[in-house]
Amino acid sequence: MSQTPQDPRSKNEVFQGALSSVVDQYAARYTQGLKAVSTENLQKAIELILACTSRRGMIWVVGNGGSSAIADHLCCDWTKGTHHAQHPTIRSASLSSNVALLTALANDFSFREAYATQVKFYAQTGDLLIAISSSGNSDNIIAAVTEARSRGVPVIGLSGFSGGRLREMADVSLHVPVNNYGLVEDVHQSLMHIIAQSIARQRDQGS
Repeated sequence: MSQTPQDPRSKNEVFQGALSSVVDQYAARYTQGLKAVSTENLQKAIELILACTSRRGMIWVVGNGGSSAIADHLCCDWTKGTHHAQHPTIRSASLSSNVALLTALANDFSFREAYATQVKFYAQTGDLLIAISSSGNSDNIIAAVTEARSRGVPVIGLSGFSGGRLREMADVSLHVPVNNYGLVEDVHQSLMHIIAQSIARQRDQGS
């Protein structure tokens, strides 16, 4: 089957050669992408998450496709994976996990507004939005970011490729400068785990 112009595969850097060479190239580019992420911004993201949690705010997460799966996984690991009896629970929810609501909003308004409308419904002062978009230009993700910012809700953006609009709009940008959707998603998943394990370590060590 040929690719359509909209197929994101057409934007991917393609690794050539024997399978062993492809594995080596993929691993090298993954390492390059992960190490290119600003550790200063990563620390700022952790601080925003902990500040939101300390004031009992809610962390809302948005993403499409593979990024939606990362959003669900993020909520599991940030909430359950950091739980500590002497610290407040990180309260988080993925705005793609309620399929009935998401499809109703997409049908009655538009897919572009499906996340932004939920931000309008739910987000309050003291909350935090995590926006995940490999291209950084997904219209419904940008609409959610715009709505969050209009309400004074800070945004952590996870992007790839050139970073797109999300990189520019986010209060804290975790940008992965590689041109392959699978690699960007792999690094985003790793960043999610790094954040969860860093917070858990701080809590377990009593800091």
